[in-house]
Amino acid sequence: MLIGLLTAIAASICYGTGSVLQAVGSRRAARMSPAAAGVTQHGGPNLSSTAKAAMTWEFIVGTILDFVGFGLGALAARLLPLFLSQTVISANLVITAVLSVKMLGIRLTRKEWTSIGVVCAALVLLATAAGHEGGHHAPMSTHWWLLGVTLLIIVGGTVAVRFLGARAAILAGLLSGLAFGALGVGVRILNGVEPFGLGSLLSDPALYAIVLAGVGGMYLHTVALQIGSVNGATAALVVGETVLPGAIGVLWLGDASRPGLAWLAVLGFVLAVTGAVAVAWYGNHDGAESTTDSPQPAPVA
Repeated sequence: MLIGLLTAIAASICYGTGSVLQAVGSRRAARMSPAAAGVTQHGGPNLSSTAKAAMTWEFIVGTILDFVGFGLGALAARLLPLFLSQTVISANLVITAVLSVKMLGIRLTRKEWTSIGVVCAALVLLATAAGHEGGHHAPMSTHWWLLGVTLLIIVGGTVAVRFLGARAAILAGLLSGLAFGALGVGVRILNGVEPFGLGSLLSDPALYAIVLAGVGGMYLHTVALQIGSVNGATAALVVGETVLPGAIGVLWLGDASRPGLAWLAVLGFVLAVTGAVAVAWYGNHDGAESTTDSPQPAPVA
């Protein structure tokens, strides 16, 4: 349990730091481009401006941290109940908010600090109440369903962002969170890991769901960072990557709390998600960000 918890915390730090660095890189790329460049006729993103953002050194370092966080998060998903591992990892919003003070020139209000405190306290409650993780086996039909749903999330999110433009910022963040949640579920049920079997691994649809969710989720999150508040986008991601995977872990994979502490686990989970959303709700610093970057609308990915 302790190793899994430390792994999840390390993944959270990597993801939180990476998000801020990617936001810095995205905004720097936006400042260096004409206001009308890189958008579709609907005001949505195209791949050209995403590529420009991805070439900044901040974005590259942030992406490397994301990959490290992915590896650590995958390990945590195998060692902890999903409602604990995904919630701890999603607490990267706290890291994002704190680092935004220094790197994005944002000042946190008392309500934001209170919300951050709620998240930290909730994680302590969750860690105290969490019991053993469930099994790693699921029917093959579940593996195929996971791949199909992941494909639907990524394709639907890409289409929505292209046609809704800046109005899809929160939606993009939410769908990226659902993709990362699907990634956690896929890692949990992946065949050919214990014991290792290359044939079983390569023939498992969950493997391709993991790859698709990782790449597609990162793209949608990048879009959300460019067209909306960094804290708002990350908060929507938090909801997507915690609630549904946590429920799947409890209802279908056998995740459980310690005997008699189910109420504490539920309380910690609700407080963690609520606190994370509150950080974003009170931390809508679009005005500060636009002042830092430019008065012109930024091109999106």
